[in-house]
Amino acid sequence: MTATAGAILYFDWEMRLMEWLQARIGSSGFAFSLLSNLSAFGEQLLLVAIMGFLYWGLDKEFGKYVGLNVLMANVWNPLIKNMVLRLRPYFVPGYDVKLLRLVDSGADAMDVAAQGYSFPSGHSASAVAAYGSLAAHEKKKKLLWVLAVVLPLLVGFSRVYVGAHFPTDVLCGWLLGAVIVALIPWLRRKIRNRWLFYAVLLLSVLPGFFFCTSNDYYSAFGMLLGFVLAEPFEEKYVKFENTSNLLRCVLRTAGGAVIYFALNEALKLPFPKEMLAAGDFTAYLIRTLRYAAVIFVVIGVYPMLFKLTGRLWDRKDKKPQE
Repeated sequence: MTATAGAILYFDWEMRLMEWLQARIGSSGFAFSLLSNLSAFGEQLLLVAIMGFLYWGLDKEFGKYVGLNVLMANVWNPLIKNMVLRLRPYFVPGYDVKLLRLVDSGADAMDVAAQGYSFPSGHSASAVAAYGSLAAHEKKKKLLWVLAVVLPLLVGFSRVYVGAHFPTDVLCGWLLGAVIVALIPWLRRKIRNRWLFYAVLLLSVLPGFFFCTSNDYYSAFGMLLGFVLAEPFEEKYVKFENTSNLLRCVLRTAGGAVIYFALNEALKLPFPKEMLAAGDFTAYLIRTLRYAAVIFVVIGVYPMLFKLTGRLWDRKDKKPQE
């Protein structure tokens, strides 16, 4: 695959809007920093923290509900991207739209395999899937409904402003996220057998192995596979208990995040960098299995530590006050 393999599809008004936004706001200073960083509300680090805080801390079932919806958004999104093959706005000739925030900061902007395709917006889909799931699960909490509307709007605006997405990418990303929030829980109610339900989800995205050429699909598929294996493992062998102690929730989340990112990097070490970046079946398989292993560990294995840390907390609580 060449660096620019894909289709240049756009409406003139989209390019003009992005040119206008970048000219008015600029590419440096406080406004740039603020608006470009709004993308973080739809990025991996924050979403891992939200899902982890729920799953490891407050409410395991709530965390799994939100987590599965976000995982499906993350895997269906690149599946669609690799069907449409729409290149990002900065590839369009004749306009002055710049990419102000890389998707993969460690890769070249012209490397489509690393930066991914444009349609639909993954940040926008993930934001709706995450914050929409929070609101849909806790229907009576008006603040969550406000966040479910406002945060995806901010994320979408940021993605257009930084030149990473066309406005139509964002609109369809929002739509994809909303469909997932409605569809996945509905399927779970209709398909009561857990393994059949998971088989349907995996089969719906498995065809991507025959045509997807961007890393994000294989990362997301691996994460979904790890989740599917870890959930029953935890239920049968771990059975950890949630906690209402805020500090313990934060510490569990921090520990899980450290393991998530550290293990992800550690599992790269046995392989040459050239192999991991080759963009062939072997590289994609390694990426898939790496992410599956990481998710299996943080969801299924890491919570085993909670019984040990729980005993330490109990001893501390029982210490006589001096």
